[in-house]
Amino acid sequence: MQCGLVRLALGCNRSELNSVPLRAVPIWTVNCNGKKAGFALRRNSSEQIRLMLKTVQSMTVGAGVIPARLGSSSNSEEIMYMRANYEHMVGRADSESFHLINPDECPGQELSVFLMRS
Repeated sequence: MQCGLVRLALGCNRSELNSVPLRAVPIWTVNCNGKKAGFALRRNSSEQIRLMLKTVQSMTVGAGVIPARLGSSSNSEEIMYMRANYEHMVGRADSESFHLINPDECPGQELSVFLMRS
């Protein structure tokens, strides 16, 4: 994000997953700023993720680093986070988007995530 705007587009095939609610789709094709970036999987949160979310729960907006918990399976010593408010927009049953609300009063969003069924 330090280089400018980030647009993540998560797409899935309509024919295979038409009966599944959009946010419950298990596998996504990922595009970042118009370039194919691979795949994403829906997964349940681990206990480590739950602890990290509880740590930033009281914060309204901001970014920073949380020291890694003892006994975590990750080799990382720190976890970087960005806590912000997002605007949720629903286009129709097959499209939703989340846009970062910039607290600095700057026009435009730095981060947008689009969910699309095609």
